[in-house]
Amino acid sequence: MSRRTLEVEAAGGGSYPIHIEPGLLDDAASVCREYAPAHRYAVIADSQVARLYGAAVVSRLEDAGLASDLFPFPAGEWNKSREQWAALSDRMLHARFGRDSAVVALGGGVAGDLAGFVAATYMRGVPVIQVPTTLLAMLDSSVGGKTGVDTEAGKNLIGAFHHPSAVLIDPAVLETLPRHQRCAGLAEAVKTAAILDVELWDWMDRGASALSSGDPDASGELIERVVGHKAAVVGDDPLERGRREILNFGHTVGHALEALEGYKLLHGEAVAAGMRVESRLGELLGVTEHGTSEQLTALLEACGLDGDWETDREPAEIRDAMSKDKKARRDRIRCVFLSRLGEVATDADGRHSFALGEEDLGQPLATALRPAPGV
Repeated sequence: MSRRTLEVEAAGGGSYPIHIEPGLLDDAASVCREYAPAHRYAVIADSQVARLYGAAVVSRLEDAGLASDLFPFPAGEWNKSREQWAALSDRMLHARFGRDSAVVALGGGVAGDLAGFVAATYMRGVPVIQVPTTLLAMLDSSVGGKTGVDTEAGKNLIGAFHHPSAVLIDPAVLETLPRHQRCAGLAEAVKTAAILDVELWDWMDRGASALSSGDPDASGELIERVVGHKAAVVGDDPLERGRREILNFGHTVGHALEALEGYKLLHGEAVAAGMRVESRLGELLGVTEHGTSEQLTALLEACGLDGDWETDREPAEIRDAMSKDKKARRDRIRCVFLSRLGEVATDADGRHSFALGEEDLGQPLATALRPAPGV
């Protein structure tokens, strides 16, 4: 697979590249020098990724004459917190990183969101290079400029839009990714196919076994196709004021489940559960074509996402957690529904999400959480 470069339009008329190529991690120094020239680089990674790749990345930067330091933090979604944001910021201040510094966000979605938020707020903003090392981060969180931390009240409620200077995707690092993490990443690919691309859906359906087993060629093609869609949607709506809402399919219920589970559920697992519930709810409300949820569930199962993380939750606690979601407007929960596979439904005002009332979140939600056998 030769290098593939995609451009993302950012707020304010700028843009940034996404470079995709096996072995590209070895070229991190040239990417940093070209797109985020800085006096010093703070490489932020969780403890697991720091052990696998942190020293190597710092060494490559240093060998290229780029001063850098590694800032590890404890692994785990529950560490995407204000406490870790403060600790990392304080450590950079103690090390005398100035406004002429840049951040390298090395790792999965947690590292990308947390390091991105550090970059967005450190001395009122310094550049960040996103270097995702999980499939989920490559497909989703590294592209689009969303940064932030979780709180007890909900996921990503504190944060900022801070688009990266560049995104460096090296599919070769997926060789060290555990299978359950790889399968969790496929949830975002299933989402992309469900909302935008029936041909991608059919391709994933045929190649689910190769994708879940980590076949390099299949993974490389998947990354390019899904990231291309994400780049196009983000470019049209960098600050999520319109069509970018479609990327939230599965996330209203998914984020609620993550909060209820104390962020111990992988994001991809939560999104998979969220898509199952939201597709069933859409069918019950007459928005989504009947049979869509069954097709969605089948592809998720084929991709190794056959958990039933949603079924042991009570509708009342899901409603309460959903009400704290940052996508809520005027105290109404908003949810993205499919009209059919490959197409998102719009409400009467042309929005890509629907305001849900108490009548929608009573029996319909209860049924969507625990469908009858065979439904």
